[in-house]
Amino acid sequence: MNSSIPTKDKSRILASLGKANKAFQAIYPGDRPERQPVHTVYGGADLFTAETAQKMGNAALKTLLDNAADFAEFAHALELPGHDKLPKRAADTAKLGKRFAKAGTKTKTEPGWLAWATYNKVIHKLRTEALEDFRIDFEDGFGNRSWEEEDATAERAALEVAKGMKANSLPPFIGIRIKPFTEDLKERGARTLDIFLTTLAKATNGKLPANFVVMLPKVTIPEQVTALVQLFEAIEGNTKIAKGALKMEMMVETTQAVIAADGTNPLRRYVLASKGRMIATAFGTYDYTAANNITAKYQDMGHAVCDFAHMMMKVSLGATGIWLSDGATNVMPIGPHRGAKLTPKQRAENKAVVHRNWKKAYDHTRHSLWKGLYQGWDLNPAQFPMRYAAVYSFFLESYDDAAARLKAFVERAARATLTSDVFDDAATGQGLLNYFLRGLNCGAISEKEALATGLTLAEIRTRSFLKILEGRRKK
Repeated sequence: MNSSIPTKDKSRILASLGKANKAFQAIYPGDRPERQPVHTVYGGADLFTAETAQKMGNAALKTLLDNAADFAEFAHALELPGHDKLPKRAADTAKLGKRFAKAGTKTKTEPGWLAWATYNKVIHKLRTEALEDFRIDFEDGFGNRSWEEEDATAERAALEVAKGMKANSLPPFIGIRIKPFTEDLKERGARTLDIFLTTLAKATNGKLPANFVVMLPKVTIPEQVTALVQLFEAIEGNTKIAKGALKMEMMVETTQAVIAADGTNPLRRYVLASKGRMIATAFGTYDYTAANNITAKYQDMGHAVCDFAHMMMKVSLGATGIWLSDGATNVMPIGPHRGAKLTPKQRAENKAVVHRNWKKAYDHTRHSLWKGLYQGWDLNPAQFPMRYAAVYSFFLESYDDAAARLKAFVERAARATLTSDVFDDAATGQGLLNYFLRGLNCGAISEKEALATGLTLAEIRTRSFLKILEGRRKK
């Protein structure tokens, strides 16, 4: 072969490029492989107890069974694919469900199978792990109260968390939301943070709950993130909480969090200001739409200003390992009539309200998933059935295609030439793998279903496409 580039020149050029490539890879390592919850529930700190997760799960299951006694009624309410071909009579629905259960996936192409599978997976989820992530809220969900009351609530909530840790009753992810570090609220936010964490550290000998995080709302400048990190360092230095153990997330709910005063997108600067402690950003639908002068009637997750902010979040923080979360639907699926002795008309009116608001939130969640936002907020257990229905149907609808694509991609990648053990399209492979990891984490896909990819469970549990390729190459 003829060539004209001197070896020393090529080595020098490629070595310089290598430094730049590695610097880029350090900034954009790809999606974090750890489990990301599909929702976060914000609840007033004054109402939190060690039993909150169990109580919310029971309430969510009751809402589902009271308002959708079978999969056909659930499908009609949410207008799931094939719902128009499902029976109206409960007896006919039960008969069809038994046939689906007996035949398994052989009937998955029939109208109604998706609704049946989704409904049963939702029931199982609500019975086993209805609440994935919870924020003990000292901001909007708590309001502005006397300092004495917030002090006492911060202490009591910390002791309830310690109690929940001992009883193993906390959700898999948990944290607190303090007040923003604006000039008028910074003292209160810092004080609540200090009281809560100091009390918790004393009660648990410095141990934090699994996946504990502090949410900082209404961020407008990087210095607010810097201040939170410095407070973390002070608390870790004066308690038994391990150095670097405290993690944070921030709320994107101001226009200044999307476009800064100099006209640039500041989100990356916020991440850098956290010194590696930021793990996620969450979108605040209603504060953000209000900041854009959207009137109350049109403050909605589907508004175009929200789509713009979501895309700014994605292009700024994509592949950096920072989780992204959408906001919440604030219309609750709760009927207007209360009490045990309701008339048939009142019960029907209640169910109609629940179904209508389930559908609204379901559509919002599916829109988020379509945009690649796999987490959002819920504000009430009555929303949980809708949340899991949206997530599960989303994954189940594309399961066959995703399984075939990942199986083919793994086979091609394993045969490809590797240079320094790095496969150029590893990000694509990781993206396909992430579909199954997310589906497995939330219960949409079973381990058996994941094996259709041609991967072993051991390979899937590495959560890394590169590790899978390395393992196959060694074999």
